[in-house]
Amino acid sequence: FWASWCAPCRKQMPTLVSLYDRFKDKNFEIVGVSFDNDKDEWIQYIQNAKLPWPQMSDLNGWESEAVLLYAIQGIPHTILVDPQGKIVAKDLKGSALVKKLEEVLK
Repeated sequence: FWASWCAPCRKQMPTLVSLYDRFKDKNFEIVGVSFDNDKDEWIQYIQNAKLPWPQMSDLNGWESEAVLLYAIQGIPHTILVDPQGKIVAKDLKGSALVKKLEEVLK
């Protein structure tokens, strides 16, 4: 979960791109869920940052259904889900995310 206007989200994107490139052939996928309100800014950021994974947004910002559905209180926020749909970890960032992915995708 992220937004183009979110500085911590933008800071995390290079790490996510690197992880995506590293693990994409090991049954790993990222789905970006954005809390943007402005479609043009959202699309422009995705293109400029060259984010290769699927992206979605209802463009309702913090009024998005996803905020309540997934109890999101801040962004960036990650939810790691295994192939069976089980949540493996939540809100991991940086080295903690790398470590968990290495563990799960070995």
